[in-house]
Amino acid sequence: MYLLKTSAEFDSAHFLYGYNGKCSNIHGHRWKIEVSVLSEKLIESGEKRGMVIDFGDLKKIVRLLADSFDHALIYEKGSLKENTIFALKDEGFKIIEVDFRPTAENFAKHFYDYFADKGLLVESVTVYETPENCAIYKGER
Repeated sequence: MYLLKTSAEFDSAHFLYGYNGKCSNIHGHRWKIEVSVLSEKLIESGEKRGMVIDFGDLKKIVRLLADSFDHALIYEKGSLKENTIFALKDEGFKIIEVDFRPTAENFAKHFYDYFADKGLLVESVTVYETPENCAIYKGER
């Protein structure tokens, strides 16, 4: 079995709506997405012979996802008042609404599904919200 891993980082802010602690306030992280893909065999012909996937192609997929979340306020649907959302958009801020609580655990699953939908055979996705703290989602097999 072959296992390839790459990563990308992005900076963004979030808050945990309904949480009783300091993370209920808006704060930022330097998030790191680490994706591992597997394959039982290598490409057998052509310019990519001997590869699972070109690292450049894999990195591009991961980088595009990271870039889409970079320098944004990520918030859970229903956690901000409509006039707050309007005011933030009116000021030109990049805000991203997600259908889940924006925790490292939920991001790991969300990103796993994203990569799987891109046709990658994903082994796991690790999301670091600090250099020491991460969540790993391995999917269901």
